[in-house]
Amino acid sequence: MTETKKKINIKLFKGSVKPNWCPGCGDYGLLSATTKVLAQMGYEPHNTLIISGIGCSSSFPHWTTAYGIHMLHGRALPAAMGAKMVNPSLNVVVVGGDGDGYGIGAGHFIHAARRNLDVTYLVMNNQIYGLTLGQSSPSSQIGHITLTTPEGVDERPINPIALALGAGASFVARGFTGDTKHLAGLVQQAFEHTGFSFIDVLSPCVTFNKLNTYDWFRERVYKLDDENHDSTDIGQAFVRGQEWGERIPLGIYYQSKMFALHQTDPTSRDRIPINEPLGFKKQNISYESVFNDFK
Repeated sequence: MTETKKKINIKLFKGSVKPNWCPGCGDYGLLSATTKVLAQMGYEPHNTLIISGIGCSSSFPHWTTAYGIHMLHGRALPAAMGAKMVNPSLNVVVVGGDGDGYGIGAGHFIHAARRNLDVTYLVMNNQIYGLTLGQSSPSSQIGHITLTTPEGVDERPINPIALALGAGASFVARGFTGDTKHLAGLVQQAFEHTGFSFIDVLSPCVTFNKLNTYDWFRERVYKLDDENHDSTDIGQAFVRGQEWGERIPLGIYYQSKMFALHQTDPTSRDRIPINEPLGFKKQNISYESVFNDFK
């Protein structure tokens, strides 16, 4: 992300259309935390791009005044890579849900992490497909009875923390929308990080997931900072990343400093591509002649 500037009014990021999520949906918490942090850090709507996939969570860009792209299912990260590489000065935020990010978009997740693409990826993980009325998702727990698993889920859930660590993400964290103050702190640190910043956001679906509720999480979550976790030790991060069930860690699992993709790729390393001329005039080629060739 770009450097912090002067704090602005949070109202500049609030869109005229109000969110239509179910009352009590965890996604409200992340929307509030994200817009608040953007304003506090001095980012402006015209220099911020929010890209989403498909799902309840992916309506996120519509509720802000920042530039937004509502992409195809699972394809938010490739669009983010294109935008960031041609305009490294943009603050690019990618949002989505567990179905979008850990299912159809899992391949893009891995490669964005290993390339250390300089974006912040916020996944609202409610462990269910909410938009399509409650099917099991890649992160649904074994035994969870859903619309598509009337006898209970019989597949092991994906572990997004371990997946991000294994793929090489340089910032891996987990937050909870039931604690928006702590979540906002994580979002700010993710924005300040140069490289691929990933936060798995536990965001309860109050309509279709009656198992993983706010109360269920509050009985289990704890903060890594309270247990002297060393976020520079990837070994410790992997160990903490295996915790789920009786205890669920919140906070930064791992953070490391390394060059981001736009700082090493020759396309954007020494210049901002969108500011470069197309080159037709240098070769005495007119725009008209180029496009006429396709008629």
